[in-house]
Amino acid sequence: MNRHLAVPYLRTLSLSPENQESPIHFLENWKTPQDYFYLRNHFPYPLVNAQNAALSITGNVQKPMVISFHELTRFPSKEMLVTLECAGNNRAKFKPKVFGEQWEEGAVSQGKWKGVPLKELLDKAGLLDGSKEAVFVGKDFGVRKDFKDSFYYARSLPIEKALHEDTLVAYEYNGKHIPYKHGFPFRLIIPQWYGMASVKWLSNIFIIQHTFNGPFQTKDYVYYPNKDNDFDKKPVTAINVNSTIQYPLDYSIVDEGLHVIKGIAWTGTGTITEVAISFDHGETWRKATLKYRENEKYSWVRWYFNWEANKGAYTILVRAADSEGNIQPKNPYWNRMGYGYNGVQKIKVQVK
Repeated sequence: MNRHLAVPYLRTLSLSPENQESPIHFLENWKTPQDYFYLRNHFPYPLVNAQNAALSITGNVQKPMVISFHELTRFPSKEMLVTLECAGNNRAKFKPKVFGEQWEEGAVSQGKWKGVPLKELLDKAGLLDGSKEAVFVGKDFGVRKDFKDSFYYARSLPIEKALHEDTLVAYEYNGKHIPYKHGFPFRLIIPQWYGMASVKWLSNIFIIQHTFNGPFQTKDYVYYPNKDNDFDKKPVTAINVNSTIQYPLDYSIVDEGLHVIKGIAWTGTGTITEVAISFDHGETWRKATLKYRENEKYSWVRWYFNWEANKGAYTILVRAADSEGNIQPKNPYWNRMGYGYNGVQKIKVQVK
């Protein structure tokens, strides 16, 4: 059989709403093909009228605006290769276990996003004094089980983050219109923050003078470190430094001889500076070779380690470190919603 006829598939967690995990161990592209980009939804897919697609900016601004798709594409734009990771990626690995979609390692993907820096749009609208946050509302909506009421998916950013030069209102993915399931026609892209901030099917931007308290801001996407109370809670924002072993697969059997252990690493703070491998449960670490995507500061890093494998059973650990001094911990930060898992990754391999 021709091996090129065999292709990987998404791993299904739920169908309504649709949540599917990328086959991350089998993808070697810097840009994730749209059919393999992970899918994370809270509600059913919204109805989108491509002919009348428009984005409104209102609230605490001098000149409220409604911008059509064509008008948006005429603003100054930029393209960036950006890693997006669901805040629940690796949730299935938490001990004790936590409730929620049981993501393993595939709720992370990467692509080339083209769009307009949000700052360009807000400068044209004219922020008024006292602007504190920008609220982003998608077209997707539905009933939440905890509130028994309908909500649109909405998130906010501090006005300083909204004005960051690389906060984008994107309209292309990998050189084409953003796929419908990933937010067509407009999607917010927030590099180095977990994916919940990158609102899909973006339809409205409200500038407010107070703190937004929508349920996807103040109830979900919050770290709750205690099982039975909300003390010391804090918002989920920047991606924790993390890595994945793509080859070998966990519990695989391989032949004796030379193997290239490989994977990816990424972070929400600075850049990846080191990836290291351990064969003795973390007693000693050996550096892997890193490969960067040139001129792409928000891209993941590819790493490789040449391993001369002798017969036996092995536990292989990997950890990444970034330029801000963050390093994957042996034990992740447990929280009852299961966000931000970034413990040292581990696989077991048998060599015959």
